[in-house]
Amino acid sequence: MRPSFFLYASAFSTLATALVHPGLLHTAEDFARVASKVAAQTNPWYAGYQKLIANPHAQTSWIASPVPVVYRGVNPHGQNYVRFYRDIAAAYALALRWKVTNDAQYANASAAIIDAWSSTLTEVGGSADRFLASGLYGYQIANVVEILRGYPAWTGFEAAKDMLVNIFYPMSHSFIMNHNDARVDHYWANWDLCNLNSILAIGVVADNQSIFNEAVHYFYNGAGNGAITKAIWKIYQDVDGQDLGQLQESGRDQGHNMLVMGLLGIFAQMANNQGINLFLYLDNRILKGAEYVAKFNLGYDVPYTTYVNHDVTQGVISNNSRGGIRPIWELLYNRYGKIMGKNAKYTQLYTEKVREAGGGAEGGGGDYGPNSGGYDQLGYGTLMYSV
Repeated sequence: MRPSFFLYASAFSTLATALVHPGLLHTAEDFARVASKVAAQTNPWYAGYQKLIANPHAQTSWIASPVPVVYRGVNPHGQNYVRFYRDIAAAYALALRWKVTNDAQYANASAAIIDAWSSTLTEVGGSADRFLASGLYGYQIANVVEILRGYPAWTGFEAAKDMLVNIFYPMSHSFIMNHNDARVDHYWANWDLCNLNSILAIGVVADNQSIFNEAVHYFYNGAGNGAITKAIWKIYQDVDGQDLGQLQESGRDQGHNMLVMGLLGIFAQMANNQGINLFLYLDNRILKGAEYVAKFNLGYDVPYTTYVNHDVTQGVISNNSRGGIRPIWELLYNRYGKIMGKNAKYTQLYTEKVREAGGGAEGGGGDYGPNSGGYDQLGYGTLMYSV
């Protein structure tokens, strides 16, 4: 039996008219812009759309494979979370095809995937890694639900919202409050950030301003490593004309370092679409982090300060996974470099690198490997974030 939402959120007041819909990663204005550009076969949007429709997940033939309990991490039941992240990637890709073409077959196919999971899933379990699942897949599926809520023929919205509120929200809330009963600095920044993304996204889907605010307040001053001044904890001013921000995971490996940047961009994008501009916060601190990560992963040297917490002392920046490709850069570059007019030199260069690697456009789930890291971001940024 699912736990009651009110067990976790009885103190919250629901403000049904306070939030904008659709208002997570994409707005109605975004969809109108993208649809018009694709219809006119204007690049880079058209190239981005071709990348989308070439993905196997974006086909109406995709069949969901839901299970009652999603397991992530070593546990006696084994791991089956691959089913979930692949189905979410498909639901998102199909939802985008619907919004770009207004063809109901794609909305129906996307909704069928969501309905399959909302009528089946009862729990997210496993080892401590279950909290990665609650965060990553919580924010991702919430984005699909937020897009589909505008489809008049869909009758599954309430069930999908119930799944998010009663399964994913309690887990993400528990994690940022208690950190799985570990020291507050034990878990890397990406653990906090994926769960903050989940909380914020669920707040929007559920029309609950208090849940939304919970995530934003933690971003400002939370105790764990996902708070902005801990995730990007060291600022270097005017390094060859550019301010840079060292990340909490810079000494760990560059794959996770990029994951942190991706999650920060996603969080700020969703908040921005609800009228809170976190991109500007603390003198564009997210941009400083993006420039640091992009510059180092492009092969340049960056300053580094030894990072210490209760678990690790990291005296050097990590070269592990340096130069990897993740679909995170279009969002950051288009926001900072184009919309805000900031100097985003290295972020732009990495955006161009990812486009080139993808044959002219940033891809989505499944384009960056078959394992979970290839699905950590929803992607398709060339299509959805180009301006």
